[in-house]
Amino acid sequence: MTRLAEKIVWNDTFLHRGCRVYTGVMNNEIRCTWANMANPRYIAYHDHEWGKPCHDETTLFEMLNLEGAQAGLSWETILNKRDNYRAAFDGWDAEKIARYDDAKVAELLANPGIVRNRLKVAAAINNAKAYLRLREEGLSLDRYLWSFVGHKPIVNDWPDGARPARTELSDRISKDLAKRGFKFVGSTIVYAYMQGIGMVDDHDRGCICRRS
Repeated sequence: MTRLAEKIVWNDTFLHRGCRVYTGVMNNEIRCTWANMANPRYIAYHDHEWGKPCHDETTLFEMLNLEGAQAGLSWETILNKRDNYRAAFDGWDAEKIARYDDAKVAELLANPGIVRNRLKVAAAINNAKAYLRLREEGLSLDRYLWSFVGHKPIVNDWPDGARPARTELSDRISKDLAKRGFKFVGSTIVYAYMQGIGMVDDHDRGCICRRS
């Protein structure tokens, strides 16, 4: 874990749909070792999202697709493109995305602001359709996902920050999502998703964001 020198960083673009976020890197604050302290977006993501319970439908859908987009890449790459993704995918409006046609796909594949991978773009469109089917069953992502943990986050304590890449629970959720037609939802992706939306709290011991 890294002890941080005093500095103040304001991030005008990253978080919570237009809100200006103070990323507050102050004297002797300790954060998880994976967070890149040189990147304000990463600090904001670590401090205000990762491990924090999320129940917002749009954000849950967004994060599911962004975690899939990360496959084979670093999370920082996706995080830096997050605003571009929101613009390209209509603010993650599933109803609009489900209607994307070939012309829209071609537009997305020509967009340098996102990962131009045909399978990942197709997966986002497919996931929008799968999400709408979930809604037709009377479920929301919030109700569906949080039911796997009894609607209460799991707070883990991994020694020396040695977090697993997957768990029995992520295996189970992965299989269920795949059965429901979602793509890019392997168990490793799902566990990262669970961390990102706060279903599990995997903050390091001593991290300023760790629950006591």
